[in-house]
Order: sequence, then structure tokens, then C-alpha cells
Amino acid sequence: MGRKVLLIEDEANIAEAIRFLLSREGWQVRVHADGADAVQVIRDMAPDLVILDVMLPGKSGMDVLQELRSTEVMKALPVLMLTARGQSRDREMAERAGASRFMTKPFSNAEVLTAVRDLVAGAGQA
Repeated sequence: MGRKVLLIEDEANIAEAIRFLLSREGWQVRVHADGADAVQVIRDMAPDLVILDVMLPGKSGMDVLQELRSTEVMKALPVLMLTARGQSRDREMAERAGASRFMTKPFSNAEVLTAVRDLVAGAGQA
């Protein structure tokens, strides 16, 4: 199994913290910071999991997610959505768009690790 994660996050400190955390756990982590070409980067990399920020330059994470879910090959890809805005409306929008899980910033390292493990384990059973 590849254990590849694509982290699409434009806040450098958050991206580096998640990259470090997951790398330490044995994941191959690639960081990308722009929503405009995120779908193509996902297709090219074929990760086991995408961690996707809602607010990105170029194209929002919600738009990226909707585009992913509109293609048959990407419908089952686990996507963990991150947002600084934790209103229930944002969570509902992410769930309707097809997010596998939703996490509000700030979050703990343990929360990220648990979410990643759960999502990949669940994808393996599908």
C-alpha cells in the first residue's frame, strides 16, 4: 500500500505541522497550496487520502471537492476537509459536497492522526 497523502493547504505553518506529523508516522506527504490546479495534482499523484482546506487561493476547497466527486474514479477517494470556520452550515456544505470527514482548526495532532487512520482504514474496506 502506498500510504500517500496530498495535503492542500495554503497556510505554511499548518501545512508543515501536518506534513511533519504524518511523515513521522510513515506517510509520504506532498503539500500543495493552490486550489486552481488541485484536481489535476490529485489525479497526477493518485493519493490514498486528500486533506483539503476549505479556503484556498484560485479555487475553494468546496469547489475542488465537488469537481472530484463529479468524476467516477474520484468518488471513493477519502477527503478530510479542514476549515477555520466551524459553523454547522460549513460542515453541512462539506458533507453535501462529499467530504469524508470535516475538521475545524485548531485541531490536535491526535485528532489528525485518528481521522487519517480511520479514513484510510474505511477506504480499504470499501
